[in-house]
Amino acid sequence: MVKIIDYKAGNAPSVLHAITRLGCEAVFAVQPGELAGASHIILPGVGSAGATMNSLHGMNLIPALEDAVLKKRIPFLGICVGMQILFEHSEEDNAYCLGWLKGKVVKYDSSKVRVPQMGWNLVNLAKSPLGAAQDDYFYFVNSYHAIPEHKPDIWGVAEYNGTFTAAVHRDNIYATQFHTEKSGEAGLMLLRRFLSC
Repeated sequence: MVKIIDYKAGNAPSVLHAITRLGCEAVFAVQPGELAGASHIILPGVGSAGATMNSLHGMNLIPALEDAVLKKRIPFLGICVGMQILFEHSEEDNAYCLGWLKGKVVKYDSSKVRVPQMGWNLVNLAKSPLGAAQDDYFYFVNSYHAIPEHKPDIWGVAEYNGTFTAAVHRDNIYATQFHTEKSGEAGLMLLRRFLSC
């Protein structure tokens, strides 16, 4: 059973719709005990890093997430802000985040590019357990982007005022800056591969 973290500020309903379109069973998780029995965990994101971390703390979900993802190694997918909070710190709200991955999240330079980045962008995804390397277009809405300290964590890159990290992967942890659930067939294919891992 796929468990989708629903902290009310995220994009959980759209992710649930995409997962059910793929013929998989999925439910929302809003309490620590509801992560029990998860085959996969998805943390969607819409909104700010600070608000997301406050919600997760308020729901007491962080210890349960760390147990499931870091100890039990349940496959995990973070989407948009759900990717950004995997790092140690975000400039957005000066938020201290989960710290599962080393690095920081910074804002795009609004004097050089439109902020937020909004729309389709070509992503180069490297080979991973989800399949071969590929280039495809995915849908972004983001004002901030991650700078991983550990370069092998970078799974995908795109261009927006230079190269930026569009996706990360380490062990059972996957995350995308783009919205897989809003990225048409390319996004559904990525979700399907994640759910089969």
